[in-house]
Parts: sequence; C-alpha cells; structure tokens
Amino acid sequence: MFIAEPPAGGGGSFTPLLLIALLFGVMYFMMIRPQQKRRREAQQMQSALGPGDEIVTIGGLHATVVSVDDDVVTVEISPGVDVRFARPAIARVVKSASDVVPEPVEEASDEEAPVEQAPVEQAPIESPVVETRKSKD
Repeated sequence: MFIAEPPAGGGGSFTPLLLIALLFGVMYFMMIRPQQKRRREAQQMQSALGPGDEIVTIGGLHATVVSVDDDVVTVEISPGVDVRFARPAIARVVKSASDVVPEPVEEASDEEAPVEQAPVEQAPIESPVVETRKSKD
C-alpha cells in the first residue's frame, strides 16, 4: 500500500493568521465601534434629561418629563396621568426644556389699549391617506 508523505519544506505560513486578524479588525471598526458610540450618545442623552423635556420611549409613547430620580423618570402622558419609566426606556428627546426660549413680553403703556385679534380660521386638514383599491365599476 502506498503511504503519502507530507511535502517537504514544512515552513508555516502566516497567511491564515493574517486573514483572521484582518477579519477581527474589520468587525471591530464596522460593528463594535459604531455600537459603542451609539450607546455612549444614548447614555449622555438619558443623563441630561430634565423636567419639561418632551421625550419618546422605546415603545413609541410621547410624554413630558415631570421629574427625574437616579434610575427612574416620571413622565406625564396626559394631563394628570403620570407614569414611571426606567431611564434606558427613553429612546430620544423630541424637545428639550432648555431649548425653549421664552418670548419677550411687551409692556403696554397706559395710553395704548390692547387690540384684540379675531381668531384665524384654518382650512380643514385633509387626510393624507389615499385610496388605492381598484373600483369594481
């Protein structure tokens, strides 16, 4: 019976090790680093929450922050309805209370009487839903 012998010259090749290292490097820069960056931004946003911020939870609930504790955020989803959420459940801040700039109040002099403005009538809002079914006519 014929026994096959390994080829002579047996020096090891670094090509497979180089490919594996290159694969790990690509995975780090394409997957791990961006995920770490997103997580860091989310933690920064959640730590900057304050009363008056309008937020959206990971479940899609829109609410206004009432108070913030260590790891619990109390939000108002409707007038008089407060709900408690864990900080990581806050997906994004829609409008920050610190971004709102109060409008300057003009003081009316005694000589000028305030003028009442009539309410502006708005056209009815049309539905953005478009009928796409084919008619049977």
